[in-house]
Amino acid sequence: MMGKAYGYVRVSSLNQNEERQMIEMRNAGISDRDIFVDKQSGRTFNRPNYRRMVKKLREGDLLYIVSLGRLGRDYEEIQEQWRILTKEKGIDIVVIDMPLLYAGQESDLIGRFIADLVLQILSFTAQTERESIHKRQEQGIAAAKARGVRFGRPQKALPDHFAELVRQ
Repeated sequence: MMGKAYGYVRVSSLNQNEERQMIEMRNAGISDRDIFVDKQSGRTFNRPNYRRMVKKLREGDLLYIVSLGRLGRDYEEIQEQWRILTKEKGIDIVVIDMPLLYAGQESDLIGRFIADLVLQILSFTAQTERESIHKRQEQGIAAAKARGVRFGRPQKALPDHFAELVRQ
């Protein structure tokens, strides 16, 4: 049973641009109205448009994502969401940059086994990358502080008559 095709796009923050992923979705034949976009961290799957998409998906539907890291960044959560989507919902998932991951509902046992192995490896890699990004960020902040860089808003000097202004 062939259903409808959807796309899921995620960037980690509001200031990141999702256009590269949108182009990939359009190239796969997905219309903009069928693409769900979140601008939020991949640590958790508690993202508004991801949740909306999961509710909308029906058995036989096909979900496109550009890469596994765009789905999420937590090893166990990726495994769990993949199981929910493919086993409970009965949809197929196409990871555009990793066609080896595609094992449709009609695939034979060896095809599903290989896809499951690749999924575990890529889920591990996605979480490891998230941890590496966090570690590099901490190291960069520490190095900047050691150089005397001050974070936050610049402190403005208070006027000499500040106490008088407050009293007034």
